[in-house]
Amino acid sequence: MSTDVTKLADRWGLNPAHFWMWDRRPDRPVKADENGVVHVYGYQEVVEVYSSPAAYSSNVSAAFLGDAEAADTLNEGTLLQQDPPEHTKLRKLVSGVFTARMVAGLEPRITAITTELLDAAADGDGSELELVDALTYPMPVIVIAELLGVPQSDRVLFKKWVDQMVAAAGAMNAGEGDQQLEDADVAAAMRHVPELLDYLRHHVDERRAKPRQDLITKLVQAEVDGERLSDAAVVNFANELLVIGHATTSALLGNMLLCLDSQPEHMARLRRNPELVQGVTEETLRFLSPITGSYRVATTDTELAGVQVPKGSLVTLWLGAANRDERQFDRPYVFDPDRVPNPHIGFGRGIKFCIGAPLARLEARIAVNLLLERFPELHTHPDVPPEFLPVDNTIGVTRLLLCTG
Repeated sequence: MSTDVTKLADRWGLNPAHFWMWDRRPDRPVKADENGVVHVYGYQEVVEVYSSPAAYSSNVSAAFLGDAEAADTLNEGTLLQQDPPEHTKLRKLVSGVFTARMVAGLEPRITAITTELLDAAADGDGSELELVDALTYPMPVIVIAELLGVPQSDRVLFKKWVDQMVAAAGAMNAGEGDQQLEDADVAAAMRHVPELLDYLRHHVDERRAKPRQDLITKLVQAEVDGERLSDAAVVNFANELLVIGHATTSALLGNMLLCLDSQPEHMARLRRNPELVQGVTEETLRFLSPITGSYRVATTDTELAGVQVPKGSLVTLWLGAANRDERQFDRPYVFDPDRVPNPHIGFGRGIKFCIGAPLARLEARIAVNLLLERFPELHTHPDVPPEFLPVDNTIGVTRLLLCTG
């Protein structure tokens, strides 16, 4: 079974920047553009960058802010823009708190939250379901909010703040020059919403005075080699988990429904065999990668696939394109949930592998199977196309109207 990705890209109205969705490949795996930005499209080349943190720094903000001290303050406690050895120490500390056992224990609560949200969505006439408002936005926000120990009733505030970040990132994405590069990642737009950081800081202060059984308390109390996280580090990590964790899961859920809708036989198979959801999840992460781009800065003069990469160059890792590299994947433009092995890099690689991946996978498994169980008929509305985030480094729906009958 083949998938005509050109028709899918046109049907979904995808951003032209996601060129691989039109069955297009650059003639080389690495290219430098007229502005000196190095674009990495090849799978092996992306893996090489991930494997070389000394040569390719994640601390993009330091390079473009031009102020290392300000960047350190901005990045303290964030895994996304830290390099070893600071990243190693932080990851070790956070991993001791954000454990696989802890994530697995969330399954009953995630199931209950998803069921409650679908019950609430069924209060209408039952013929349509707007997936984002009904499920893919609120479910991961509620889960992470409860995990952190902040009231899920404040999710309206979270949505306002996240919307502001996405709008800021979208405006920068449409801009030109250094400002666009400085704020290339949606996560960097968090400084445009100081209210969120102040909100989280209040909770950190409260946990130091009155500990609870929640993740913020565990982060406040955690130690590695006798060191604890600073208040700023706890705030920034909680923010990263809340914003990036919710956005990635929300995008993954929407993309899974788009992929299944485009391949009705796979949706029918999954209905009959819910255990196949793991293959659907992994293939969605490859075929319609929620995180399509990541950024690095070269710390030294180097070379990648024969292309010179001068010190200080911005390096863009196009994960969506790398996940379609025919040198790595057989039939890369076919959505195949039975693909084994499937070494996609939808969650990154190596030391930068997403720490929230087990939670995102668990939420995806529960949500998609409950959706198919609840709605015997489920397909995208023929007259209302999906709407997507207005950024180049992400593919995720902001509106997805489904027909349920």
